[in-house]
Amino acid sequence: MLETADESGYKRKLSTMALGALGVVYGDIGTSPLYALHDGFTGVFHPIPVSADNVLGIVSLIFWALIVVVSLKYVALVMRADNKGEGGIIAIMALALRGKPENSSARRIIMALGIFGAALFYVDGVVTPAISVMSAVEGLEVATPALKEFILPITIVVLTLLFYYEQKGTAAVAKLFGPIMTFWFFTIAVMGIRNIVAYPAIFSALNPAHAIAFLMRDPMVGFFSFGTVVLVLTGVEALYADMGHFGRKPIQVAWFFFVLPSLMLCYFGQGALILHHPEAIKNPFYLMAPNWALYPLVGLSTIATVIASQAVISGAYSMTQQAIQLGYAPRMQIQHTSGEEKGQIYLSGINWMIYAVVIALVVGFKSSAGLAAAFGIAVSGTMLITTILLYIVIRHIWNWSRFKALLLVIPILVIDLIFFAANMAKFGEGGWFPLLFGLILFVLMTTWKYGRQLLHERMKTDAFPLSLFVESNNNTTRVPGTSVFMTLELEHVPNALLHSIKHYKVLHQRVVLVSVNIADVPYVLEEQRVKITGLPNEFWQIFLHYGYMDTVDLPAALMSCAPKGLEFDMMQTTFFLGRETIIPTVNRQMSEWREKLFIAMSRNAEPATYYFKIPANRVVELGSQVTL
Repeated sequence: MLETADESGYKRKLSTMALGALGVVYGDIGTSPLYALHDGFTGVFHPIPVSADNVLGIVSLIFWALIVVVSLKYVALVMRADNKGEGGIIAIMALALRGKPENSSARRIIMALGIFGAALFYVDGVVTPAISVMSAVEGLEVATPALKEFILPITIVVLTLLFYYEQKGTAAVAKLFGPIMTFWFFTIAVMGIRNIVAYPAIFSALNPAHAIAFLMRDPMVGFFSFGTVVLVLTGVEALYADMGHFGRKPIQVAWFFFVLPSLMLCYFGQGALILHHPEAIKNPFYLMAPNWALYPLVGLSTIATVIASQAVISGAYSMTQQAIQLGYAPRMQIQHTSGEEKGQIYLSGINWMIYAVVIALVVGFKSSAGLAAAFGIAVSGTMLITTILLYIVIRHIWNWSRFKALLLVIPILVIDLIFFAANMAKFGEGGWFPLLFGLILFVLMTTWKYGRQLLHERMKTDAFPLSLFVESNNNTTRVPGTSVFMTLELEHVPNALLHSIKHYKVLHQRVVLVSVNIADVPYVLEEQRVKITGLPNEFWQIFLHYGYMDTVDLPAALMSCAPKGLEFDMMQTTFFLGRETIIPTVNRQMSEWREKLFIAMSRNAEPATYYFKIPANRVVELGSQVTL
């Protein structure tokens, strides 16, 4: 049967998107073979004794973890919970919040889970560069033991270069990520096959009986082994979070037809090598390669881990942008590093914060084995939160019955709880870091959200009704031009407008009140963005509707009002912005330390001029003091 042109074009596009997914989505999980199996047998926390039965058991556990958690849970199920094509912890939180009344306990619980899940995703963004790059560079010790003392400095240099070049954007080299990661997966697959041929009995690990026997033989060792197995799942959230960039189908195709087979051949190859040469446990990944290939493999591994790190760092930028839009983080300057790809952004403050933490981790833990303990809790914690939010979506968005929803979710939840509990046992060996770092981020985000809510309520209480203001200013002197005032509530007069008329005693010929609303959907169509309402005496209301992944561009939005009967000449338009100075209060609704934290965050927030892309020479700022 002949293939039509449309079918041929679709297949080419699907192949191209799947190749792109290899370079962005699968870098993290694709570089896990560098350290995962090695950590299980030589890690600092409850290492597994090396024996044929244990090797077969742990390889079997790894295989079935990839099948059940990645293939079934994420690729087949979780990716169906998309928010208009977008995925990730913020997307599923926004989805779960739909229909939940404001200030309800259910809404607060969902928001708390989503925010803490986002905080743990940030942990992934700091641990991945540290553990992956260091594990790649550790191959130098296998090639030449004398180079061991240079591993730490080389790791720091590579990471420094990575974060330095983040500001320049990856648009120019991103097209190489897919081919490089394709070569990486091909290489680790060939390495695996080379060792499987020498010991094909490793394929018996496909039988789940080996995993069950391993867990039954010594339940305590089996329980702690889940702390190792979770390392093969690092980056699993990226499959979901990057769905908006590539689509569900290309990610699924890349996983089932290339990534999963390559990973399994690599893990089975490492298992075969350990069975054949138990001493290879000191670094089974690099010892799978022939001696002549060690230095090229170290170079390829380093490049692959840099690509993986870049992907999770970019994910942290996107997560921050979403948090800002949804009101969980103060405004920050966002630079777009590509004219073609709107998702290519850079946040200087986030970049160097992550860099500082990454270097501290590398210096503090000194090896990939030490970092492994810190990695597991972040991964398993995010997986657990995703499952809980998934149940809410299945139950209330997909409208499944409680019985059907629980029947599907409970087995997944039990697996996630086992992973999380096994990693919590590593608390003293480094597991404290993701919880501490995640808690700090959680406190920052909730403080900002609550503080802005209190500030909004206080300003709303003191606000003057707009209808009365319009009627009472019939005879106010008017001057040529247009004034634009930002406001949260279109039915009330913005503080900046009250201060303006108090000081200047005049109004512009046309007064426009603009309210920006960020919806719980990723994008809003251009034709649905602007709503205009005309009021008496040349007062106008404009309601701007954006998604949490849209870029807010106020001048562009105002210029789009022309077809709807409201034209703007930017040279005749003045933007009046309110700048609130928050002062402490005695009768606090927020604890003193959080109030001080919120004030400090407010002072360091990016000015609204930059965030809304307003021309600086068209802005007048009017300050006011507000108490919480």
